[in-house]
Amino acid sequence: MVREAAERIRDSIYYSPCPYSAELSASTGQQIYLKLENLQMTGAYKERGALNKILLLSPEERDRGVICASAGNHAQAVAYHATLRKIRSTIVMPTTTPMVKVAATQNYGGNVILHGVNYDEACEHAFKLAREQELTFVHAFDDIAVIAGQGTIGLELLEQCPQLEAVVVPVGGGGLVAGVACAIRELRPEVRIVGVETVRLPSMLLAIEKHELVTIPAASTIADGIAVRRAGEVTFPLVAKYVDEIVTVEEEEIASAILTLLEREKTLAEGAGAAGIAALLQHKTSLNGQHTAVIIGGGNIDVSLLSRIIERGLVKDGRLVRIRIYLPDRPGALAELSSVIAAQRANIVELLFNRAYYGVSLGDTAIDVTVETRGAEHLAGLLAAISSAGYTHERIL
Repeated sequence: MVREAAERIRDSIYYSPCPYSAELSASTGQQIYLKLENLQMTGAYKERGALNKILLLSPEERDRGVICASAGNHAQAVAYHATLRKIRSTIVMPTTTPMVKVAATQNYGGNVILHGVNYDEACEHAFKLAREQELTFVHAFDDIAVIAGQGTIGLELLEQCPQLEAVVVPVGGGGLVAGVACAIRELRPEVRIVGVETVRLPSMLLAIEKHELVTIPAASTIADGIAVRRAGEVTFPLVAKYVDEIVTVEEEEIASAILTLLEREKTLAEGAGAAGIAALLQHKTSLNGQHTAVIIGGGNIDVSLLSRIIERGLVKDGRLVRIRIYLPDRPGALAELSSVIAAQRANIVELLFNRAYYGVSLGDTAIDVTVETRGAEHLAGLLAAISSAGYTHERIL
């Protein structure tokens, strides 16, 4: 099934690289290889499953068109590959979908319909339209053809990493991990398969624990690509049979992994794409020094979210700090303070200066200084220098 899918989509899908990461290997205790699916044309692995499904359509189905429900990567994948083959595509997206994703899907040729406040409502409407207009529904994960398409990543991993001992896969509805597990189990059954979910929506993990599918409450997460309330009917038994372990990661751990990939690997990953790295950096899995491939599933991250992640990461590492400093309210006082900071080779990013607040005496003032440093050690030296210069201060960020 997966081998046939690989032959079918070979000429239209990018054979993504899988480089070794010395830095991440040192940080995690594993031998890490990164399968960079964020480099696909639409920025995510979803193209594989969508294309395989589209290529299996009969001439009559192609003429009628396809439909899907998605708020992100699957929508763009279906629109892109359907348009290339002159197949009409209808994409139902929740009304809450960011306009940048709506525009991207439209640019790939999809006819976008905004309906419902969440994926479930959008999906229900898409099923209704599929029945009424006799369109072929391309499910994001719960379809054998889609699962087989995603599984082609597993075959590539075995070719690219002959010494492979484990694969870490992000898990939402289960299409990717089911496909990869099926492909690898057939050829290399000893390779461990580890799934990673966001702790806010662990629908597959709960299904495994309860031995039945469960629907969990909606929750917001930066890993929107794996934000699935109910695992798939088709994927669940495959995951239960072939996947060795499923772990969960916190929001802050995902954000930190995104920043780590950006800084150390020069790789832009979305929340779902960075989930596997988050699990390994936090030592959540039972892996112990194995040659491990981590699937970076996508790189379609909102720019404003990325900006917040970078800023919070810098604050956490002590590389961006806000200090409230009390100084005399006289000409030249600010210049003197600035020279102290400059002498420590720290960079002032922002100054907030207000005499009326902070409860200081009439002869003094307080200033909030946002400063860039090289890290915790540099920050400690800066604070010591400010104290030595006679200034009272407190860190407020």
